[in-house]
Amino acid sequence: MANSTLTNAREAKQDEFYTQYYDIEREVEANLDYNPDVFRGKTVLLPCDDPEWSNFTKYFAQNFERLGLKKLISTSYAVERKQELYGVQLSLFETEFETRSPKYDKKKTRSHGKIFVLDRDENGDRRIDIDDLKWDYLKGDGDFRSKEVSKLRDEADIIVTNPPFSLFREFLAWIISANKAFLIIGNMNAVTFKEVFPLIKQGWLWFGESIHSGDREFGIPDNYPITAAGWRVDEKGRKFVRVKGVRWFTNLDHGRRHKPQELMTMGDNLKYSKHKDLKEKHAYDQYDNCNAIEVPYSDAIPSDYDGMMGVPISFLDKHCIDQFEIIGLDDDKPIWRGKGPSLYGKVLYRRIIIRKKQLH
Repeated sequence: MANSTLTNAREAKQDEFYTQYYDIEREVEANLDYNPDVFRGKTVLLPCDDPEWSNFTKYFAQNFERLGLKKLISTSYAVERKQELYGVQLSLFETEFETRSPKYDKKKTRSHGKIFVLDRDENGDRRIDIDDLKWDYLKGDGDFRSKEVSKLRDEADIIVTNPPFSLFREFLAWIISANKAFLIIGNMNAVTFKEVFPLIKQGWLWFGESIHSGDREFGIPDNYPITAAGWRVDEKGRKFVRVKGVRWFTNLDHGRRHKPQELMTMGDNLKYSKHKDLKEKHAYDQYDNCNAIEVPYSDAIPSDYDGMMGVPISFLDKHCIDQFEIIGLDDDKPIWRGKGPSLYGKVLYRRIIIRKKQLH
């Protein structure tokens, strides 16, 4: 089932979730382990990230020199646009910044987005970090779909952020249309979207390295009701919820994509029969409406079967591009007869159809 926390958030337009610094650091470091120069000389755009809230901006600004960045750009929505999208509380910048900067304009803050740029040592301390961020108002409201922010996208090499969950499809299309490298957070069920799965099938998009299972903790605005099963309030009164099914979506290469998955060896005793119970050892069922066998767990993929197999979407956590090819999804008409997948007349949850690659 789709995660109820994110489903409720989308319906209520309460989808401003603040990614934890640790989760950003862990994913970026995994990319660096595979390619130490992945960010070197690059311009990184964070198009949904006010530094007052965003750990993305904090991480990349604090690690600007170590990553070898050329430029960091962070943009945020105007107050009115943010309240329209999220119904969210205002940041300290938006409520108290007049005491901190002569640029502050209350009227502009309501109707204009903000842009933060980091590309040089501004304060003369001989290092480039978060203290050197420069800010100004955008001409528009900061919507990523605007010509103004799209121009910043075109300037950037890599897009990194946690986009609004309700706008994930539009945001991904916005990136893909400009052929940009990206590292963004979303719900794993997004792989079944008609706008997303073809990108996965064609090898233009895959899951990131660091999040494979379980749930992740996100900060939420004070005015959001806590409806998730897992939540906490810290000593400063900040709210946090735990969200299941979160994944990094990326086109940055990393080591796991080239690590073959260990398969289950069944030997000569392996049987494929519709008449066997799934719990019986050495037995796999064939779907009612597809010439493929059902593999209920990614860890149960057989080593000695070369035909088509249906696997859960969590298979993508371990997908090795040199080991398996992705054939289609469970609603691909050429594969399925009617709506699938089905076993004994019972429709199952979403499945990806895969087949072992023939190595020559």
